[in-house]
Amino acid sequence: MTQSVPPALILASGSKIRATLLTNCGLSYIRIPADIDEDRIKDDCLFRGFTPKAVALKLAQEKALHVSRGQTGLVIGADSVLELDRELISKQKSLADAADLLRRFSGKTHYLHSAVAVAQEGQLLWSHADTADLAVRRLSEDFIARYIDMAGEEILSSVGCYMLEAHGVHLFDAIRGDYFTVLGLPLLPLLAQLRHYEVVPA
Repeated sequence: MTQSVPPALILASGSKIRATLLTNCGLSYIRIPADIDEDRIKDDCLFRGFTPKAVALKLAQEKALHVSRGQTGLVIGADSVLELDRELISKQKSLADAADLLRRFSGKTHYLHSAVAVAQEGQLLWSHADTADLAVRRLSEDFIARYIDMAGEEILSSVGCYMLEAHGVHLFDAIRGDYFTVLGLPLLPLLAQLRHYEVVPA
């Protein structure tokens, strides 16, 4: 009897850490970053009164749908939105901007909303969003300067200018929420769904 071949997996993201998480799980996939206008989608969502968590979910869905329209496999879209003082924070453009953001973070709790979606051939199959609460300790100017120098421009690829798996862990007093959510991919719910699709062993 011929066994069915599971559909190819496609990651619709250019994120190195999301790719690393899938690789570390033993998943085989290809990467096709979604070329969508994220700012336009965010602005539209905010105009329509979406919560920050719903904005993250919409972005993940749109990424998955966009790439899936030209592919036959299962497409994974993911995105994260950072909320501070009820404001959405975007990626910073320079290390000086990153330092300013860290000053805003100092002594406050912010919220990271991470979402993941799966689509196939232009149809949304499933999506999920999760939130982590991150309490930043009080940061001195000396620490911010050392952190920026130590972490380098790689932090500009992260919306919060930190990578929890590296130097970013030094920013926090406490974190409430799933580790993978902080890294930008709610991995356990995704793996459960991929088992449902028989892409990974149950």
